[in-house]
Amino acid sequence: MFRGAASLWATFRRHQGRHLGDIERMVIAMTVTPNSTLRAVRMGMLMSQDDFAKAIRAVGDSAGQPNDANKRLVQRWEAGLIVSPRPTYARALEAVTGLPLASLGFTVPVPGSDLTDGDATVAPVANGAALTAGSTGTHRNYSGVWLSRYEYQSSGRGGIFTGLHHVVILQHGDRLTVRSLPNGSSNPNSPLTMDLTVDGSVVTGTWVEQTAAEGYYRGARYHGAIQMLAEPTGRRIAGRWVGFGKEMDVNTGPWELVFYDASTSKATLNSYNRPPEA
Repeated sequence: MFRGAASLWATFRRHQGRHLGDIERMVIAMTVTPNSTLRAVRMGMLMSQDDFAKAIRAVGDSAGQPNDANKRLVQRWEAGLIVSPRPTYARALEAVTGLPLASLGFTVPVPGSDLTDGDATVAPVANGAALTAGSTGTHRNYSGVWLSRYEYQSSGRGGIFTGLHHVVILQHGDRLTVRSLPNGSSNPNSPLTMDLTVDGSVVTGTWVEQTAAEGYYRGARYHGAIQMLAEPTGRRIAGRWVGFGKEMDVNTGPWELVFYDASTSKATLNSYNRPPEA
């Protein structure tokens, strides 16, 4: 009789542990937001997760700060399970991508906090939980390869010019992360980034373009806001940008995104890793 009761108790504890584990995984899934920014940057560099990890290790070795980056770690970064990588990885990430940590979708730790010596491994709800109103609704999927086209007036050259980029859009809920492909600009070495939010057919956000050091604008960094509307077909998003010019005047002009391909495979990205045709 006693052994039967003990067996029942052991079975109960096993099932309790299993169900508590399920609950824990559900809570994590509800409070973690994937780092789509880092994923977009990596894909824009035409690197697999393995390639990215190898590059992180190579940079660490060359800097005399070896690390153990692997595919699993990159997956954890992109899944949002690590919101603030330890300094060794942070420096390597910045070296590989050429972007500051804050531009890679990570939280920058405050000096002296307990995040400066290790990884912060649970994303705070305030940093973008999946429980926000915007992420609980259904959204059209805009992920894929698109053509970005905008017009701007150059007072120095006395004309209207067009900027073209092949870009990758990655979507998480109501957020769109847009990154140009490495060789996908009509003006070489002029990467474009956009961070957008979708509300129905309204698309709002910001844009940044780093002009080429050897180009007409000599490496100037331009940024601004953008307001667009998505067509019912979901294959074109058009609107206007606002930004500033060389003389610190406020400018505006048309901007559109035209859908090309829903695939974000490495083969597809390679095929668009070239300057767009005018």
